[in-house]
Amino acid sequence: MKIKLNTFILIDKPKGWTSFDVVAKIRRLASQQSGVKKIRVGHAGTLDPFATGLLIVGVGREATKRLDGFKAQKKVYVAELTLGQVSDTYDSAGVISDVNLEEKPNKSQIKEALYGFLGQQKQIPPMFSAKKINGKRLYELARQGKEVERKPSDIEIYNIKLKRYKYPRLVIKVECSTGTYVRSLVNDIGQKLGVGAYCQELRRTRIGKHGVWRAGKIG
Repeated sequence: MKIKLNTFILIDKPKGWTSFDVVAKIRRLASQQSGVKKIRVGHAGTLDPFATGLLIVGVGREATKRLDGFKAQKKVYVAELTLGQVSDTYDSAGVISDVNLEEKPNKSQIKEALYGFLGQQKQIPPMFSAKKINGKRLYELARQGKEVERKPSDIEIYNIKLKRYKYPRLVIKVECSTGTYVRSLVNDIGQKLGVGAYCQELRRTRIGKHGVWRAGKIG
């Protein structure tokens, strides 16, 4: 991968990598190729390790200064849900527990539930997240068995669409504002359906006008 300084790179983040892992790899490659030891590298919007998809990386001082412009843009995700169970992390990486394996919602019930999440709303960040409270990242506290009060954030769901459904797996496409935790949305959908749900797979396909189909691979 050829990396130029003071530019942006679209990366299709693989599963298991943190966003920091990607930044570190790009920084290392940029330093090797340019001969410059200290290069500022950042990204526009964190992706969870279990998630895949588009990560916009800024390389060099001028590029990293402009990353906030991408962070404010709309995001599009494709999420696969597992119904009937919940996870303490709201995703497949957590401890899974059964909730309601007897009821099997039909497509009409699911579409109605999804429609209810459209628009502006408040969302409480999950405990297993990188959000900081009093200087501590929430996931650090969660791993210590601590749960703290989290203030709800203002988010907006611009569009939410049912793509596929074969119980217990449900695939949705979500267009949302910055700051939206799709894992929390999935958990809330499960609660609304009365059966529970967690995020089995999550992929970010677009940030603003930039699509993952234009992104390069890493690793």
